[in-house]
Amino acid sequence: QVQLVESGGGLVESGGSLRLSCAASGNIFSILVMGWYRQAPGKQRELVAFINRADSTNYADSVKGRFTISRDNAKNTLYLQMNSLKHEDTAVYYCHVRTTTIHDYWGQGTQVTVSS
Repeated sequence: QVQLVESGGGLVESGGSLRLSCAASGNIFSILVMGWYRQAPGKQRELVAFINRADSTNYADSVKGRFTISRDNAKNTLYLQMNSLKHEDTAVYYCHVRTTTIHDYWGQGTQVTVSS
């Protein structure tokens, strides 16, 4: 199993920046892909960005050029640097991993609120 603990959410003004962190523990060597999802009130959960073992990244069109996903393998931590935040980025952000055995694990979520 993999345990995920997110941090770094909060309230920020439009145009501001935040960095989310996700600390992974447990069977981290089984992790195939790590990513961030978000869910706004009344909307479905959507993929924001992911990074795989080869460090290839992929972003939702809505965040390209503003968000950057990265990881620190020594710290077993995933990051999401969010710049030029917009009101529509307001959501609960979830850390996600998929393992080599095709199991999905989720963090508890962290609230990001961007004031307009």
